[in-house]
Amino acid sequence: MLTLAANFPDGSGYVLAAYLVFAALLLVYLGITAYRLLGLEKRLTKLTEEVDGLERQRAHDATASEHEEEVKLS
Repeated sequence: MLTLAANFPDGSGYVLAAYLVFAALLLVYLGITAYRLLGLEKRLTKLTEEVDGLERQRAHDATASEHEEEVKLS
């Protein structure tokens, strides 16, 4: 890097190096954010499946209780 900086006038190589470091940090940040979003998506999918299962169970229980009431009334 120092030889690259020496080739540019007025120390603009250091500016280039600073931009490269910034770009590297930005890529690391985006990678970490993407990884966290994947985990969040997996947890959200799992919760959605649990809610759907609970809704199906409640619907089944409601149908069963209605059927029991009809049997008692007969």
